[in-house]
Amino acid sequence: MAVAALLAVPVLAQQDSGEAEVHVLPVQGNVYMLVGPRGNSAVQVGYDGVLLVDTQLAELAPQIAGRIRELAENPVRFIIVNTHVHADHAGGNQALANMGHEETGVRTEVIAHENVLIRMTAAPDENVAETQLSPEGWPTAAYFMPHRDIHFNGEPIEILHQPSAHTDGDSLVFFRRSDVVSTGDIFTPDRYPVIDMARGGTVQGVIDALNRIIRIAVPEDKQEGGTKVIPGHGRLCEEADVVEYRDMVTIIRDRVQALIDEGMSLEEVQAARPSLDYDTEYGSDSGSWTTEMFVESVYRSLGE
Repeated sequence: MAVAALLAVPVLAQQDSGEAEVHVLPVQGNVYMLVGPRGNSAVQVGYDGVLLVDTQLAELAPQIAGRIRELAENPVRFIIVNTHVHADHAGGNQALANMGHEETGVRTEVIAHENVLIRMTAAPDENVAETQLSPEGWPTAAYFMPHRDIHFNGEPIEILHQPSAHTDGDSLVFFRRSDVVSTGDIFTPDRYPVIDMARGGTVQGVIDALNRIIRIAVPEDKQEGGTKVIPGHGRLCEEADVVEYRDMVTIIRDRVQALIDEGMSLEEVQAARPSLDYDTEYGSDSGSWTTEMFVESVYRSLGE
């Protein structure tokens, strides 16, 4: 597997959204999960307005706007938070920001880590296809510190930068009163994590971010209930699901490291199948992110 194939992953992930619908799932508190064909969003609604975490693909914007209108009538304010730069999570920025402005009369605030803004506004690179949006879709409130917090709809909300995880611009969004964490693509329980090395991702950064989610989450009883976790893709989860996923990534990292220490090449590591016992749950032999690509990203991440 060539490195160029790893760089192309986010581009492939933008395709084939099809005609599937966006569905609304109540989570808890005043937070809802929007389940789309290529990813998830979180929506918080209340007397201040609407806060949307991730806008999904551009072609889904009309559906997402419709679902938001069903949840919130006459919003006063509209805020968008991008967990990272990929188009399956930020592609609808422009359309939904414009919708928020038209319906509230107030400019939509788009919050993201500064690395997201840097990548969105960078000159095109033939080797790395960035999410290209017009200025209306760029972050208007980029933060550069380890975290940013806001108070919206009567709830403290923490936006937490997770360096060098899925990308170098990942954010976790923690709704403290509702007790919900939106993770973006740091946590994707239906597949192996995408480690986007072209945009600063590392396997250790993913593990560190998963550990942070686990520190935030508090189960209600016997590791069930309590904090809800909205992943970038896949089903609604709780802390135990994140623990299982963290353990999987950590074990595969350690196996690959041991094989590297034995002097094995990438091809030899892939042939050893260090993820074999997890492949039935998380792996894939086709699509935009295969098991082989995941193992390669772990190998190269550890090598660097």
